[in-house]
Amino acid sequence: MVSRVIPVDPFDLVIFGATGDLARRKILPGLFRRFCAGQIPEGSQIIGAARSDMDDASFAEMVAEAIREFGGGRHCEDGTLDQFLSLLAYVPVDAMGSDGWQALGARLGDAPVRAFYFSVGPSLFGALAERLRQYGLADDDSRVVVEKPFGHDLASARALNETLACHFAEEQIYRIDHYLGKETVQNLMAVRFGNMLFEPLWNAQYVDHIQITVSETVGVGGRGSYYDRSGAMRDMVQNHLMQLLCLIAMEPPARFEPDAVRDEKLKVIRALDPVPPHHLVRGQYDAAEGAPGYRADVENPRSRTESFMALKCHISNWRWAGTPFYLRTGKKLRARASEIAVVFKDAPHSIFGSEAGRHRNVLVIRLQPNEGMTLDVTIKEPGPGGMRLVDVPLDMSFAEALGPDGEDVPDAYERLIMDVIRGNQTLFMRGDEVEAAWAWTDPLIEGWEARNDVPKPYDVGSSGPDDSLMLMHRDGRKWRDIRP
Repeated sequence: MVSRVIPVDPFDLVIFGATGDLARRKILPGLFRRFCAGQIPEGSQIIGAARSDMDDASFAEMVAEAIREFGGGRHCEDGTLDQFLSLLAYVPVDAMGSDGWQALGARLGDAPVRAFYFSVGPSLFGALAERLRQYGLADDDSRVVVEKPFGHDLASARALNETLACHFAEEQIYRIDHYLGKETVQNLMAVRFGNMLFEPLWNAQYVDHIQITVSETVGVGGRGSYYDRSGAMRDMVQNHLMQLLCLIAMEPPARFEPDAVRDEKLKVIRALDPVPPHHLVRGQYDAAEGAPGYRADVENPRSRTESFMALKCHISNWRWAGTPFYLRTGKKLRARASEIAVVFKDAPHSIFGSEAGRHRNVLVIRLQPNEGMTLDVTIKEPGPGGMRLVDVPLDMSFAEALGPDGEDVPDAYERLIMDVIRGNQTLFMRGDEVEAAWAWTDPLIEGWEARNDVPKPYDVGSSGPDDSLMLMHRDGRKWRDIRP
């Protein structure tokens, strides 16, 4: 199956923070892959901007190294890389001062689309936005892309939104969450709203519960100072897991349009009940077999920041009343995996008797690794000896379904950057959506701080603290087993 490439207009894309880790690992290699796919038209240019003092040639050399390391090594030896590098330019810019801005303006062309990617910390968003207007680099048709974190709490998120709103309209602001660019996340909407098979069953009458898991095997790495100020709740639950929850629970929008989709997501967030303390588990990985624990990794021996989070949520609306949503995420766990599991209720009556055991249909949406979906269905176990039942998965792996071209499926950043160029905000968060998520999250954080809670220790390579298992066991349920 060959992916259909949708053309875009020529564009000027300025990447602030172009020498940083995100640009090197994701943004620039992603743009190269889109160039290889024929999706960057003639007349486009990509301009790097940062504090580093380098010229076009040294920037192109840095980008080439990044592509060879993170771009999969494809098309690098047949001249394609050189063609891509010819689109690049670099301008040293002082985000907080006046140096470089006029030079940046002189490098911009007259392409129909002009976009600015803020691959920098949120503290620079306001200064960059102000100078783009001050020096006439951005107009009312320009677009700005901002990376998370979108604030540290509700107050800071509001302040950040107000700062951006001083210079750009909401329809110009693209708050990027790479989870929303994953193929499986978008397929979640296609499965729900494009198939009569599932939508009639997608409610509290037929769904027993839903599990959302984002499990990581790595620790905090070089992000220790940032992560210790944020923790799993701010870093993962408030944004990534919240977005997955919205997509799995929202009502069908009237149209597949940006504001129609985001309106329905906002309704889900506003319908979330407060989470009582006994429905919330925080954990922190311990040192084990020579491997440092969380506190050593962040160089804070008294840290009470969580590296693991599990919680049970309820949505108070007609569709989901009484159906629990279990969310968990953590670092240094047994396996790297992200999945959503929709666990359907038992059949109202089993004609096969108690000896047939308990069998349930489970729809599993895998975000990583091996993106795809499985649907567990119950069949008769082959062979003689009576009616013995067994659950088997109907498996749809995207790599298999898409055939030999499956590896050309764009990754999240590729897709989202191209959506910016097209002016499509469907997969980007709106300002009121971000604030609503913080309004739900803040009381949970304030609650455990007021109680002086200490995260529960858990072993590296485990499934998290034992208390998270009890969160499910108390309800007669259990977490899906996530293995390497």
